[in-house]
Amino acid sequence: MLSSAFIALWAFVCVVQAANFSIVVNGSASHSIPDTLYGLMFESGDGGLYAELLQNRAFQQVVPGTSGSLTAWSAVKGAQISVVNSTSPLSSALPNSLQVQIPSGSSGAVGVANSGYFGINVNQSWTYNASFFYKFAEGSAFNGSLTASLVALDGTVLASSSSNVSGVANWTEFFVQLSPNASGANTNNSFLVTLDGGAAAGETVFFSLFSLFPPTYKNRKNGMRVDLAQALADMKPAFFRFPGGNNLGQSIGGRWIWNNTVGPLTNRPGRLGDWSYINTDGLGLKEYLDFLEDEGMQSIMAVWAGYSFNGTVAEEDIAPYIQEAIDQINFVVGDPAKSEAAALRASLGHPEAYPLQWVEIGNEDFVAADTYSAYRWSDFVGNLSAAFPDLHFLATTYAFDPVLSPSPELYDVHVYQTPTWFSENTFIYDGYEGEYAATSNADGHLSFPIMSGSAGEAAFMTGFERNSDIVFAAAYAPLLSSIDNFQWPNVFFVSAANVYLSSSYYVQKLFSLSKGTEYLPSTLPSTNGTTFWSVTRDTEEGNVFIKIANTASDPAQLSFKLPFSVAPMGNAQVLTGSANATNSPATPEAVVPNNSQFDASEEFEWTAPGFSVSVLTLNVQ
Repeated sequence: MLSSAFIALWAFVCVVQAANFSIVVNGSASHSIPDTLYGLMFESGDGGLYAELLQNRAFQQVVPGTSGSLTAWSAVKGAQISVVNSTSPLSSALPNSLQVQIPSGSSGAVGVANSGYFGINVNQSWTYNASFFYKFAEGSAFNGSLTASLVALDGTVLASSSSNVSGVANWTEFFVQLSPNASGANTNNSFLVTLDGGAAAGETVFFSLFSLFPPTYKNRKNGMRVDLAQALADMKPAFFRFPGGNNLGQSIGGRWIWNNTVGPLTNRPGRLGDWSYINTDGLGLKEYLDFLEDEGMQSIMAVWAGYSFNGTVAEEDIAPYIQEAIDQINFVVGDPAKSEAAALRASLGHPEAYPLQWVEIGNEDFVAADTYSAYRWSDFVGNLSAAFPDLHFLATTYAFDPVLSPSPELYDVHVYQTPTWFSENTFIYDGYEGEYAATSNADGHLSFPIMSGSAGEAAFMTGFERNSDIVFAAAYAPLLSSIDNFQWPNVFFVSAANVYLSSSYYVQKLFSLSKGTEYLPSTLPSTNGTTFWSVTRDTEEGNVFIKIANTASDPAQLSFKLPFSVAPMGNAQVLTGSANATNSPATPEAVVPNNSQFDASEEFEWTAPGFSVSVLTLNVQ
């Protein structure tokens, strides 16, 4: 039986003396390596992967009249601003709007400013799409200019576009393109919407659903941030697990609801995410699927299964939520002629089904194993498997504890433990396991991945490959976070202008790009050692990959004996650094892979530096 769907890693090991190793490689593969072995697990995109630059753009899920409702917004030149729900809304999904009152006697540009997600990157080579909806109070006689602009902290106008408008009392969309005349000196820039104060003095204007998009990845409308999406693509991940772990739902009413995330942005109410910030759901189900299609990644999609942090659905009330999951899956794979959800997908421009093989029932249901085992698993998987017999379903309790009926084909098991636990359990995948993470070392909680941790992750990943007849998919989690607001170590950290690639990113990328198609048995590492390896072969390219993780401070000497001839020169990619070396904003390239050539033959030696990950590529002759 397959177990372990996802593996999140931040593993750390103790510093002990490394040793010499003699490794004999067997030329006969023991098993194939699933093409899904390395991929991504994702939870939320606002301010990160989703390219929208404005924070709190539609005042979703905020309380009108509170200071929190104006997060990221400020008045320009004396305007009085507040979030209200007393005027007719832009849509039922977006009941709040921004009320802007222009004081009598105003002059010049008066209005509002948005500071973005900890700044806005203004790049002279980009063209920005700016839009918002506006209306004036009844009886307005306004006739004058309405301007959208990008402005630096010192007041320098970097881009601006104006149109003459009248004081319409119905919601009207304003759209312009902004082409900066210069790049910002930094990201302390704002997006301004202003009126001619002289003409607008005494007027009240309402705004809703602001938006500012830079160029997006592969030019998708409402798409992904280019540099971050490209960094993900460079890893060549096999799968994407979405819509997001614990972020499936903090409460029953506040759960992730698929049909609240598709269609026009005016129809997306957003929700309070489980990490205490608002999810706009601009990055919705179809945007996820389009991104996966662009990247050639396979989907592992989760459905909400009746449990939230603040309540569990009783069995007698579970049927509507099962239907919701059926509709969600039909949106992805259904026939538009037979399913309303599939017809909706077709109406949004994708009549063909998206690829889907795996569906996860809930998330981390070991915290509510009683109801999961009593009825939630059986009710969901029974109905979903009947509706979609070709799909595979993952359970989310501990593997085989409790015993579930029907017996799961796949498990997604999460384990978060101490560094010592990880170093003592390197061979745990000789049985089964799942997602895991160490978030601290002896000095306390970590902010960024460190090299000793990344070497430990690589050691665990050699276990994935050795047991990839059991482990079918593995993903580091969390994937990304803002450098200005984070809780955990991540593969990526992002600022308004930069993407910071951690040492763990490079480990994930190195393993993903040298996965191979079959595993070659070799002399096993010691279960209580500090140096670990894996040997795989790509039968299509004719390459053999030897991955070596040295989790100790001293170099390790390894000698390899191969059962086949190889080209006289091999390629080595080595990631190494001191135990606490980290790619932080202050030292963004402290740990990066180095490429070199080495003399290769049927018998050769390799020195693995302390705290290192080496990937050796040899071409079979």
